[in-house]
Amino acid sequence: MNNYKITIQYDGTRYKGWQGQNSTDLTIQGKIEAVLGQMAGHAVEVIGSGRTDAGVHAKGQVANFHIEEHFTEGKILSYLNHYLPDDICIREVSGVSERFHARLNAKGKVYQYTCYIGDEKPVFERLYTWVLPEWVTNGTPDRMPDIEAMQKAAEYLIGTHDFKSFCGNNKMKKSTVRTIYDITIAEEEGYLRMTFHGNGFLQNMVRILTGTLLEVGYGRMHAEDMETVLASRDRQMAGPTAPPHGLTLLEVEYGV
Repeated sequence: MNNYKITIQYDGTRYKGWQGQNSTDLTIQGKIEAVLGQMAGHAVEVIGSGRTDAGVHAKGQVANFHIEEHFTEGKILSYLNHYLPDDICIREVSGVSERFHARLNAKGKVYQYTCYIGDEKPVFERLYTWVLPEWVTNGTPDRMPDIEAMQKAAEYLIGTHDFKSFCGNNKMKKSTVRTIYDITIAEEEGYLRMTFHGNGFLQNMVRILTGTLLEVGYGRMHAEDMETVLASRDRQMAGPTAPPHGLTLLEVEYGV
């Protein structure tokens, strides 16, 4: 059995998320499985490193699949990119050990959330950027948040914690403990980018973290409140969920 690892880039705007669904063919997994099935002549299961929500984008999603047939990496790469829609691109294909599993072997992920606080409409970036509305910026002059306060709040979130307060699935029965290695916040030419590096993230977690940090940046919460929010294990204590289109999965990390 041959096992192939693929690195995928996609614009999630028109898709219902990564995971295949019986009710629609508008999923990233579904589109890739359909083309692989066409190439192999039988159904092929694609295993992703994790789900991305409807509307979320990726520059470095990783998946793997097993097939009996042997195809060269170049053949798979060219076939997939020829038949996949223009908003999905396979960046790399590599043969890997039969034991490699895109989800179980993942050691870390990097996500980035992009907001816009400038004066001009970001016409060409609008599908990948949350233009912060008035209810977020709260009448702040020049719409600039207190980035120093946001970074201070982020420091409370770095480390291993129970992030139940930042989970969008209230019925989550599995462990909600995760480790965040780093959070960076930077503004450049009207774009505010928050980058999150951790060993894994819960459903909607990065979007809720983003919404909460913006609450701090615009003065509705204090950095020190993060301790209380974490301890409460109550979703209602954290900030709002930022919309999906500003979020991009940049990278999935694996051990050597």
